[in-house]
Amino acid sequence: MKSDLESIRSRRSVRTYDGSPLHPEDAQKVMDFAGNADNPYGIPVTWKLLDAKEDGLKCPVITGTDTFIAGKMRVVPHAEEAFGYAFERIVLYAESLGLGTTWIAGTMDRNAFEKAMDLEEGEVMPCVSPLGYPAKKMSLREILMRKGVRADSRIDFGKLFFDGDFGKPLTEEKAGALKDAFEAVRLAPSAVNKQPWRAVLCENKVHFYEYPTPGYVTESGWDLQKIDMGIALCHFVLGARECGIETVFDQADPGIPTGNGLQYIASYTFGS
Repeated sequence: MKSDLESIRSRRSVRTYDGSPLHPEDAQKVMDFAGNADNPYGIPVTWKLLDAKEDGLKCPVITGTDTFIAGKMRVVPHAEEAFGYAFERIVLYAESLGLGTTWIAGTMDRNAFEKAMDLEEGEVMPCVSPLGYPAKKMSLREILMRKGVRADSRIDFGKLFFDGDFGKPLTEEKAGALKDAFEAVRLAPSAVNKQPWRAVLCENKVHFYEYPTPGYVTESGWDLQKIDMGIALCHFVLGARECGIETVFDQADPGIPTGNGLQYIASYTFGS
């Protein structure tokens, strides 16, 4: 089985599957893991496997699998970050099993998925993912979709991470033992590959910020890019842990001057 960092480095979004049904033992492994997928906010998420044929689901960008995993939760403060963190843990675990996944928020029949999830008043189903075995070749549509969002490109290290304040780019050398953890964040998936995370290293703390793109906050106030921030936090913690560095979560805004619409999200303390 792949390590977390190996899964982070190897994973890609998969939209074309080989047509074989998900093995029951793999389905059980994923659901057992999902039941224990925590998040730093302590907000519970209910997970469920859905069958496209049985539940009448449509997702036109996905071919070759009928199995989806979805989660629902109460709409509470930081629900977006909590969901992103927990779902990414499941996605990376699926990758370690050789399963394909892709985050889907809009290109689906949302009403049908929400009905299959028995969504109640005050609950939200932020995203779903197919689960299955990747086809040997991507479809032409998938290739074009990946090119459209430049899926294989990432923003440069020094434009995402900063040393002390936002005026000084962080170098990989200065990142030291946390270099792989920062790189894990850089490799994280995000909606339309916007990569809205920014982070500042200050002594033994790393402070995370959202660099929002207009158009990703719904009328109800739900911020889709905060889901991406939860993914980034997950990658940082898993990357640091694999390097032997334990982190402690908090939400104490350090008051670093920001500008450019940056919004403080959370911090991690490491070392002594």
